[in-house]
Amino acid sequence: MWLLLAFTSAALLGFYDVFKKQALKTHAVVPVLTLNTLFCSLIFLPLVLLSWTGHIAATSAFYVPATCWAEQRYVLLKAVIVLSSWICGYMAIKNLPLTLVCPINATRPVMVLLGAILVFGEHLNLYQWMGVCFAILGFYMLSRSGKKEGIDFRHNRWVALAVLASALGAVSALYDKFLLAAPEAGGVGLNRMVVQSYFNFYQFGMMSLVLLAEGRGKPKAHPTHDARESLGSHWFKGSCWGWLSIPLISLFLSAADFAYFYALSLPTALISVVSMIRRGSVLVSFSVGAVVFREKNLRSKAIDLALVLLSMVFLWLGSK
Repeated sequence: MWLLLAFTSAALLGFYDVFKKQALKTHAVVPVLTLNTLFCSLIFLPLVLLSWTGHIAATSAFYVPATCWAEQRYVLLKAVIVLSSWICGYMAIKNLPLTLVCPINATRPVMVLLGAILVFGEHLNLYQWMGVCFAILGFYMLSRSGKKEGIDFRHNRWVALAVLASALGAVSALYDKFLLAAPEAGGVGLNRMVVQSYFNFYQFGMMSLVLLAEGRGKPKAHPTHDARESLGSHWFKGSCWGWLSIPLISLFLSAADFAYFYALSLPTALISVVSMIRRGSVLVSFSVGAVVFREKNLRSKAIDLALVLLSMVFLWLGSK
């Protein structure tokens, strides 16, 4: 069950990346990210209210139990980690090709794997190790193919932000396992719906403060191109399709995270495998990037993607 949920989450994440790229093509990072956190909050707010009033049964998969500050402080830290990763990732995906950012982000499972072995003592079987090795090789080759875009990895700020976003994402994944694991297993034992609902609320609050602070900032007489891109000076310019993409970002992200947290809440789930499968979203984003955004160097990247597919097969065989 948790394996199916992980693959579902991966597919949804792929479309999430596509809509994110589409929105950021014509809109700045701050308003897109603020609206994304707003729409995500609006998705989960009715579930919280209906749970409080008893209209959603405690046995429902959508039930959000009441919590105290002792539990909420863990969720607040989760929101800080995720939002930091998102800010870096959004700025990177706005300024780099989708078929380059996604492979960089796909290195996240390697970091999660190391953390899962060191922190949680997880063990993989032979098939799963083979899948991990193929994935690492495929992601590494995809990253090398991205160099043909003419981007200097060592001196490009957007590449650095993409790598930082991936590292923070790995920290978030390991922290998720800690939040959802039972206390007797060394975790906090939080309800998955509490985590997903409230970290969205906290993120919207933080992004609202960022948006307010940016709006009150004094604009420069002649802002540079980089400043406009990173700080979001052109808030409300862009195509209608770009604006329609923003609620779709929230919808696909919320659905992907729901499947992800559900998978992690199952006792047999391995965070290292779940995280690896979720990075299979690169297959969806790569395909759409090739067809819709007409990005370059696709032939060499297609071979690399075949390795990613092969890794998914071995992970599936090892988890049967």
